[in-house]
Amino acid sequence: MDIVPVVAICALFIGLPWVILHYVTKWKTSATLTSDDEALLEELYQLARRLDERMDTVERLVASEHPEFHPAAPLPNREIDNQPLREIERMRARSSDRSFR
Repeated sequence: MDIVPVVAICALFIGLPWVILHYVTKWKTSATLTSDDEALLEELYQLARRLDERMDTVERLVASEHPEFHPAAPLPNREIDNQPLREIERMRARSSDRSFR
């Protein structure tokens, strides 16, 4: 009896499904955010908010001292400038509402 067909059949019906299922499981677990990732995102979000507030303050101070200064986002368009930050705040509020249910 030749051993090559037995090894081929075992590899086909045992080894191949095991490898496929193993990597599918790895793929599904790696697709989610870990608690460390969420903490890092929260920290980066807080840092972005503080930096945005500081930039607004610096632009306001410089504009009050130097009338010829024109900030990158003119003062009336500050809300347009902060729109991505507001969207993140809305997403965080929705996710925190879901986590308490």
